[in-house]
Amino acid sequence: MADIKTTTLPKNVQVGQPQKKGNMFKVIGRLLSYAKKYRFLFGFVILLIVASSVLNVIGMFQIKTITAYFGEIKDGKAVFEYAELYRMLLIMGGFFVGATICAYAYARLMLMLCSRIMKALRDEMFITLQKLPVKYFDTHAHGDIMSRFTNDTDTLREFFSQSLPKTIDTVSTVIATFVMLFIANWALALIVVAMLVIMLTVVKVVGGKSGKYFIKRQTEIGRNNGYIEEYIEGQKAVKVFCREEKTVENFDSINERLNTATAKANGYANILMPILGNLGYLFYALIATLGGVLVLNGMATPSDIVVFLPLMRNVTLPIGNFSQQINIIMMAVAGAQRIFDIIDTPHEEDNGYVTLVNANIDKNGNITESETRTGKWAWKHPHHDGTLTYTELKGDVRFADVSFGYEENKQVLYDVSLYAKPGQQIAFVGATGAGKTTITNLINRFYDVPDGKIRYDGININKIKKADLRRSQAMVLQDTHLFTGTVADNIRFGKLDATDEEVINAAKIANADFFISHLPQGYDTMLTADGANLSQGQRQLIAIARAAIADPPVLILDEATSSIDTRTEAIIEKGMSELMKGKTVFVIAHRLSTVRRANAIMVLDHGRITERGTHEQLMSLKGTYYKLAQGLYELE
Repeated sequence: MADIKTTTLPKNVQVGQPQKKGNMFKVIGRLLSYAKKYRFLFGFVILLIVASSVLNVIGMFQIKTITAYFGEIKDGKAVFEYAELYRMLLIMGGFFVGATICAYAYARLMLMLCSRIMKALRDEMFITLQKLPVKYFDTHAHGDIMSRFTNDTDTLREFFSQSLPKTIDTVSTVIATFVMLFIANWALALIVVAMLVIMLTVVKVVGGKSGKYFIKRQTEIGRNNGYIEEYIEGQKAVKVFCREEKTVENFDSINERLNTATAKANGYANILMPILGNLGYLFYALIATLGGVLVLNGMATPSDIVVFLPLMRNVTLPIGNFSQQINIIMMAVAGAQRIFDIIDTPHEEDNGYVTLVNANIDKNGNITESETRTGKWAWKHPHHDGTLTYTELKGDVRFADVSFGYEENKQVLYDVSLYAKPGQQIAFVGATGAGKTTITNLINRFYDVPDGKIRYDGININKIKKADLRRSQAMVLQDTHLFTGTVADNIRFGKLDATDEEVINAAKIANADFFISHLPQGYDTMLTADGANLSQGQRQLIAIARAAIADPPVLILDEATSSIDTRTEAIIEKGMSELMKGKTVFVIAHRLSTVRRANAIMVLDHGRITERGTHEQLMSLKGTYYKLAQGLYELE
């Protein structure tokens, strides 16, 4: 069979998308704003960096004093006293020791400050992720998102711990050095200024080239991580279809783009230091030569030349070191832009104002709000005239002419109208892509409807706060997700304050208590890697128990028993019937046994409800449902 060329991800999923080119200084300024909370510590660190640079330069300038002392002549004899020489050497050493202490102190404090800033950034990113709509995760590769928490934050760590201090050190060293150079000899200082302009021009041209490719490198790292994460999750599918070679071929193509960007970035970066190094040696020789000429013409003294040569190196070396930091700064800017892309993503909009509250309901149906849990709930509905009304939470759900599409000009649902009275079980059947799951996504407002209305207990769901709406529902999906923690923790995820007795009771309802009790540590058994040490059916049972402990009035079961064999399904049906008692239940399933007892079955075809009724009514029509049922009979 010929290989079919496939893309690695759906077209609507973004992996390592090129970032919008932003102003580098604005991005750096925004990064530095995270240090405002620690401005006193940050200011002290800057003071230590400047002090270290200045003390180091002053210490080097003492060479001029020592050299001049050797040249002093009195009464035709050279003046030389060891005590004075020792004093001058101690003064020079004192400056260098002070510079070293300041350097050690700012390095330690900067690491502390860096850790705090990194924590603040990661916290803000993670908090933002919790506020983003489901659509964001449907359209962005998870590996690329993870790359922003790892690779991109690592570049920022280097920026704050290394590049920023070295940049401040370079600037303060160059300024302090030039002050000393002009004090020593203004003519030679002007020559050094001209040389410095040449070096900075080289840094700008070559560094700019490398920076462009370092930014591209960060994007390609995100693309690589997205691909790797996807194919690690899908490794079984790769092996089943013997697509190892094709997978490697696709990865090689993606990895080659990363390699090209990295090679070009490092290529420009690696030639910059040799160029600056050779320019430094050239300028060193020029200073020695031109300085000699100035000495012969009486415009300088030998001690000026002696101090100028090391101070000249004190200018060229920091600039050379700073040129290496430019690459890290550019990567940090690219990483910061990717991080800020997440932070700046518009949060999930929620204009709802109807909230869910604990309620007391008397025998006459009068509802009052309670501050303690009563086991009964009501919708608290404030009105424009300042009045409040309370509506008992029952789970009455109605669709009226709902049309919806995940993308513009691509409809998924067309004029869907349906109702589910409290306690009814509504089943959806139809081919893949008919719109079954989309309906359940709209009920809990993972997506908002542009056309039509959905009412919950008579209230437009757009008026209900999303968190309160979702609190009134529980959902069991085909693809279960278990978190790292104990079995009890995963069940308790549906109700964080649940007691151990409630956890066990929920497990019994889902018929999960038997297998949980036989695990090595029972309910305290640790689950990792999405419950890899459990079977798919066992993971699904824990997910059902998690829904049971939440005990909401509305349940959404999206292929909830698809991973459970028919024998296990029959066993848990008694528990499920207890769980669903008095609740509105929306069921998506292919198995006839799952939907046949529903109060109403909706047959969807290309986003439209084509048939509706009970199992017996639809079978008598001998339409789409009848044909589907016949196929299911054959499968069973």
